[in-house]
Amino acid sequence: MKTDVELVVHPGATHGEGPSWDARRGVLYWVDITGEAIHEFDPRTKHDRAVPVGEMVGTVAPRAAGGVIAALRSGLAFVDLATGQVTKFAQPEADKPGNRFNDGKCDPAGRFWAGTCSLNCDVPGVGSLYRVDTRRQVQRVLDNLTIANGLAWSTDARTMYYIDTPTFEVWAFDFDVAAGALSRRRTAVKVPQEAGYPDGMTIDAEGMLWVAHWGGSSVVRWNPQTGERLATIALPVKQVSSCVFGGPDLMTLYITTSRLGLDAAARAAQPLAGAVFQVRPGVRGTPTFAFGD
Repeated sequence: MKTDVELVVHPGATHGEGPSWDARRGVLYWVDITGEAIHEFDPRTKHDRAVPVGEMVGTVAPRAAGGVIAALRSGLAFVDLATGQVTKFAQPEADKPGNRFNDGKCDPAGRFWAGTCSLNCDVPGVGSLYRVDTRRQVQRVLDNLTIANGLAWSTDARTMYYIDTPTFEVWAFDFDVAAGALSRRRTAVKVPQEAGYPDGMTIDAEGMLWVAHWGGSSVVRWNPQTGERLATIALPVKQVSSCVFGGPDLMTLYITTSRLGLDAAARAAQPLAGAVFQVRPGVRGTPTFAFGD
C-alpha cells in the first residue's frame, strides 16, 4: 500500500475540516471552520477557491439540486457556491448559543447527518447528532456527545460507524436505510490514546475505515470487523482532521489538517499545518452521497 503524501492545497486554513467529493463537478469541497469559509478545490486546474459564509462552518456535502448543504455554527443551510448566497432552513440548537455544528455527511438515502459540540470542543456531553431528511425535517438521533465527529456507512448500507472523539472509540450501529434508524450500538475499534484522537472518517470499497487522528500525525486504516490496525499514512503535521476519497476513480484520499491553537514554535515546526494533502493508497473509496433535495 502506497503511503507517500503530496501537498495539494498550501496552508491557508486555520482549521481545515469536513471534506467531501462532488463527482458531478469533479471537485473537492472542504471547510475552514474558524476561517468561516467553504473551499472548492479543482484537481484539474489545481485552483482552490474560498467562499465566505460569515460564521463557523463544520462541514458540507453536495446537494442534488446544486450547491451544498452546510452545517454552520447557528444551524443548517444551503449555500450557492457560485453566488455565495446562504439560505438557512433549520436551527435545532437555537437554545444552545455555546454550541456549534461540527462534522457531518449524507447517508446512502440522501439524508444529511450532522453533529454538534461546544464552541471550543471542551464541554462534556453537550453535543448531539441530528438527521435531516429530504423534506428538511430535522430529528435528534443521539445526545450526550462531547465532540460529534466522523461518520461512515458500510457498502451494504446496513451499518453506520460513528465517532465521539474523546471516547477513543469508533462505534457501529445497525442501520435501517429506509427509516434512517439506528440500533444495537457496539464498539468497532478501540483507539490507543498514543495514536491520537479519532476525528473525521471515511470508508473504502473493501469496508475498511480510514480515520484521521488529531494529534497523531496520521490517517489510519482500521478493520471495523476485528478492530485491527491495517495501515498508517504519516503526515508532516500533528493535527490531522478528516479525509475523503475522490478523483474520477475514487482512488485519491484527500486529507485535511489544522493549525488551530498552535503557538509560534509549533507553527515553525509544522509549516504545512492547515494544508490539504492527497495520497493514492491503492484501494478504491466509496462515493460521497449527495443531499437528496
